[in-house]
Amino acid sequence: MQDSTTSLSQDQASSQGLARNPRLAEFVLALGGFGIGTSEFVIMGLMNRVAGDLAVTVPQVGYAISSYALGVVVGAPLISALAARAPRRMLLIILMLVFAVGNIASAMAPGFWSFVGLRFLAGLPHGAYFGIAALVAAGAVPIDQRARAISRVMMGLTVAILIGAPLGTWTGNLFGWQIAFAGVGGIALLTALLIRLYVPVQPVDTLASPVRELSALLKQRVLVTLALACIGCGGMFAIFSYVMPTLTQQAGMSEALGPLVLVIFGLGSIAGNLIGGRMADKNLMRAIPAILLWCGVIQGLFYFAANNVWTGLLFVGLVGTSMALAPSLQTRLMDVAEDAQTMAASLNHAAFNGANALGAWLAGLAISAGFSWSSTGLVGAVLALCGLVIFAAGRWLEKRTYDVVAQRA
Repeated sequence: MQDSTTSLSQDQASSQGLARNPRLAEFVLALGGFGIGTSEFVIMGLMNRVAGDLAVTVPQVGYAISSYALGVVVGAPLISALAARAPRRMLLIILMLVFAVGNIASAMAPGFWSFVGLRFLAGLPHGAYFGIAALVAAGAVPIDQRARAISRVMMGLTVAILIGAPLGTWTGNLFGWQIAFAGVGGIALLTALLIRLYVPVQPVDTLASPVRELSALLKQRVLVTLALACIGCGGMFAIFSYVMPTLTQQAGMSEALGPLVLVIFGLGSIAGNLIGGRMADKNLMRAIPAILLWCGVIQGLFYFAANNVWTGLLFVGLVGTSMALAPSLQTRLMDVAEDAQTMAASLNHAAFNGANALGAWLAGLAISAGFSWSSTGLVGAVLALCGLVIFAAGRWLEKRTYDVVAQRA
């Protein structure tokens, strides 16, 4: 009798899209995120090798980084719209296969411009994969555990910063940069297989359509949340983009401690990701402004901490905890996207790439204007405070809209 009851509960869970082993499903989805994160960040440590092998300057290799980011921005809305009715598990497998092809082909690129084009191809699945993986993970657990499930999937990205990118950089510099991208392609192929084996099939939304998914771009609360991701998260990238010259040239840190900087930032990112998930599950709308306030404080204090090596390293880890915003904003998008879940979830990662570009650009302007390297912390604090303003304005508009609807009713 007990066996039949267990079997029934498993069948019911399967029909609802709940995973029989949620942790295993989350691990598989996080593995794909680990591959994506490694591919995105490893090139920053291989720029000299890529430039030498492809006979270009190091700044020109930046075109490949920008090309990947452009692929993310283009791919997220395009794939979400075109694949609106596709079964999510099947779509995740296809995205991993495209990602594998893009990275393996990058390793075999015959010239620089073909390499740049193939990095664009590799970037296309990025935003859609993370968005759909978040939806699948959230749908595979009870509703009060959604944010924690999303944070565990996102941990693949933070572990890539901690382990994947440094390991790929070391391997690539030792054996050739092609090895790093080929290795990422292998991880993607393994992920595609494991998704087929361990990620549950979830019910297909037969009413989904490209038009309905694109409607996310017209929803006020979705746009406010995306603005929060793009601006509120920009401070972390402002500091991280220039963290090495800040600590070496201003604090006097030895370049030999460079890998330690990445490790500390990665540990902070993992901690922030997990804590942010718990905070969001407890009270989402209090968690978002609290995390933004935390980001503003620690990023502002980085301006002073970066005058000393050890306090600078400590605050690198604290700045990494800004990643706590990721599961909170992803969960918020799921709540406000209504029928356009896939589009909204995917656009979140396009917005994070926008935060990367915005933060690095503004920090570069501050440094070019003659301010100290650690002025990136002040840029970060301002962006976090702007995020708080956007959040408050969004809540005011939401309440005003509700009051107007209530009066008409």
